[in-house]
Amino acid sequence: MPALALSPAASLDAASGVRAGSVSGSGSGSGSAALAAAPSGARLQTVDTVQALQARIDSLQRTTLDTRLKPTHEALADLLPDGGLKEGAAYSVSGSSALIMALLAGPSAAGSWCGVVGMPEFGIEAAEAMGIDLDRLVLVPHPGDQWLTVTASIADALGVIVVKPGRAASDGAVAKLAGRLRERGSTLLVLGAWPQTEAMISLTESRWSGLGAGSGYLTSREVTLTVTSRRSGRPASGRLLMPDPEQGIRRLDPPLGAGRTRPAAVRAEQRWREVG
Repeated sequence: MPALALSPAASLDAASGVRAGSVSGSGSGSGSAALAAAPSGARLQTVDTVQALQARIDSLQRTTLDTRLKPTHEALADLLPDGGLKEGAAYSVSGSSALIMALLAGPSAAGSWCGVVGMPEFGIEAAEAMGIDLDRLVLVPHPGDQWLTVTASIADALGVIVVKPGRAASDGAVAKLAGRLRERGSTLLVLGAWPQTEAMISLTESRWSGLGAGSGYLTSREVTLTVTSRRSGRPASGRLLMPDPEQGIRRLDPPLGAGRTRPAAVRAEQRWREVG
């Protein structure tokens, strides 16, 4: 089934559920007095119990945070602030179709529905070659002045939305969209500047290979991907082939922190695969 193309007047209805765990607790001075009055063995046992409960709370909190990440392509994961795309967040992306496709490839492969708004140049053949599942891809190539309304509407049903903004949006409209993204757990990738983004993702260098002296075919493109996060004062950069000769994505330099695992990203991908 090919990618679904919609007009601005089309509507999407979807039911979604969010599972989350919460932990609550309370304490009082009387509990502390009872602990002090207990025999030493009982106090040690109580301390062990409290420590076990605290470890369980920490585990649940980490799990809750991890489930708010959408896995991305393994060649990009270490460059992103959290090792994946954060649910309910927005990212600014430089105007590159190849970069957009690379960012969509991971969530799409993990089972997420993706949408692209306002990019008539987005090629579905290239997207499929980069690993995007066309059965879960929605295209709205010409939203016109309704681009913000369309984006907010499909955020109710899709996990990742790419948008190329048309006319400028008001601060109130941007804030309303941000609230909907957080409520639905959708991730927004905006071509260009956007308020309150998690990071700016851009291609800072690009070089094609394959052409000789007036002959040959373009076979691969070497790029430098740079991610500037508002939570880190130092940009993260990596060299990739995008696409490589097989139309895929390949990392050329060692990942940042090579030899160390990223448990948040790994658990996020595992959870997505279990749900899908």
